[in-house]
Order: sequence, then C-alpha cells, then structure tokens
Amino acid sequence: MIRTIIIEDEENAKAILTTTLAESFPNIQVVATCKNNSEAKSAIENYKPDLVLSDVELKSESVFTMLQQLSNIDFEIIFITGYDRYAIQAIKFSALDYLLKPFSKKDLAAAIEHYEQRQHKKQSVHQFDALFHNLKHFQKDLKKIALPTANGLTVFTLNEIVYCQAEINYTYFFLVTKNKILGTKTLKEYEELLSDYDFVRVHKSYLINLHHVKNYSRGEGGTVTLSNGDVVEVSRRKKEEFLSRLSAL
Repeated sequence: MIRTIIIEDEENAKAILTTTLAESFPNIQVVATCKNNSEAKSAIENYKPDLVLSDVELKSESVFTMLQQLSNIDFEIIFITGYDRYAIQAIKFSALDYLLKPFSKKDLAAAIEHYEQRQHKKQSVHQFDALFHNLKHFQKDLKKIALPTANGLTVFTLNEIVYCQAEINYTYFFLVTKNKILGTKTLKEYEELLSDYDFVRVHKSYLINLHHVKNYSRGEGGTVTLSNGDVVEVSRRKKEEFLSRLSAL
C-alpha cells in the first residue's frame, strides 16, 4: 500500500482527492488529512508517508514553510496550486509534480499514475534544494533547474546552460563546463519552461541562451556562434524573433 497524506484546506478539493483515490486507486491508503502546516508536519513525522498531496497555499500560510522545517524529505509530493505564478514555475524548474486548480478526477488520476510509474524512485533532496532556492530567488539571475536524466537528476543554474539540442524525444543540454547532459523531455517542453528567461528557439533543433551569444553571421537564416565555440544554425522562419529578442537584452 502507498501510504498517503492529504494537505488541503478547501473541502471541495479534499473531497475530490479522497473520493478519486478511494474509487480508482485501491493501492493508496490515506493515513491522514490535514488543513494546516502544524497538522501536516505532525502527520508526516508520525506516519512517514510514501506520497503527499499538498495544496501550496493554506489560508494565510505556505506549505513550503513547513517543508523547509522537516529534517528529511523522503517521500514524493504532488503540489496543488491555483494562481501563484512564481510557485508554479519554481515547481516546474525543480522537476516536481503539480496539479493546477481547478483540477478534475482525470487530472488527479494522471498525476497518480505518473507517481506509480516511478514509484521505485525517491524524490532527490536536490530537487527540494532547487525548489526552495527558486522560491527565494526567482526574480533574480541565479535560477536553478533540476534536470531529470536517464541516470537520475542533475541540478544547475540557468546561466550554466549554453544551448539545448533536440534528440528525437529527448534533449541534450550543452553546459559552460563543456559537459553534455541528456534530458528526458522534448525540446518543445524545455522551450515552454525556459522561453521567459532569455532562451529562444532559433531552429527546430536548437534552443539557445541569449546571454551566451558571441556572434551572429548573416545569411538566409544565419548562424550563431556561442560562448563555448559551437556554431548553430538559425532558420529563416526564426530569424526575426531571434534578432528582436537579442536586441532587447
């Protein structure tokens, strides 16, 4: 059985959670439901859950405050949130799961199934380090990203990424250290995550960090020389957007 704790102060959301889990996931045992950080901290320490489903905002307090008080986070967590843009982005950058309110039973089922698919893996402490760092510094320069890879998880700051290259349904990350890391998501997914942070898609195969552009050579689309010496092609269709974004830095 998957020992599960629900942290939710909205009765309707709590009802959807408990009902869907009872009806569709007989292998999940809800050992406690909590409506505030104090109850949640005690329940986690007493029951030592495998999985926590938690709202982000509990009336006037944030669940992140409680999580930072725990001596050890050795459970998986699915966050539930509705409106805090920076909280959602911090969660995404930390490669943690979340449900966006209002969520449906189908959304919940998909999140639980995703958990079951990787049930043998524990959340990395580095993911939560990245989460807490991003919550504190998200409007500054040193944002961290937790990158799921075939072998586990790698955490680094965005300014360490020179560019990303599509590799079928995966993505290579080329770093300032000259390392090349294979991420487990598509380039389109990483584009959606990084486009607000001075990353721009210049070609169907390339997403580049504008801060690492050293030179642009004109042509039908042109080419870009990056800080690590690599040269990537700019497609004719992406040229105008790239030049506009570059000049706006």
